[in-house]
Amino acid sequence: MKPKVTVITIGVDDLEASLRFYRDGLGFPTNGIVGTEFAHGAVVFIDLQPGLRLALWPRASISYDTGFAVGPASPTDMTLGHNVSSKKEVDAVMTQAALAGATIVKPAHDTFWGGYSGYFQDLDGHLWEIVWNPQWSE
Repeated sequence: MKPKVTVITIGVDDLEASLRFYRDGLGFPTNGIVGTEFAHGAVVFIDLQPGLRLALWPRASISYDTGFAVGPASPTDMTLGHNVSSKKEVDAVMTQAALAGATIVKPAHDTFWGGYSGYFQDLDGHLWEIVWNPQWSE
């Protein structure tokens, strides 16, 4: 297996609400909900960068497909990181997320390692870290 990820799928409770949050609130480009002609097939794909997509898929559909029971979600299971090119851009993305309906978990702040970051949760509790790292380029 090559160390390459092509799709990150996150489970959502309300696919239409999640679509509005990511498309309308955050401005992520998408063709909307596809796969509705299949039982448990409705999904939203969002192109993040060449070769990488974010998929929004109902938790019930993930449960059906995998055979696992839907359990309680934990925001500390994983985070999604979005690196930007400045502190000002961190603040702008955090503001945009809040206006879209995100919950600001930790406001943007200077970090112990010399960067600047903040956390928000989407409508289903998934944690996004918006971060400027002076050691990385966007």
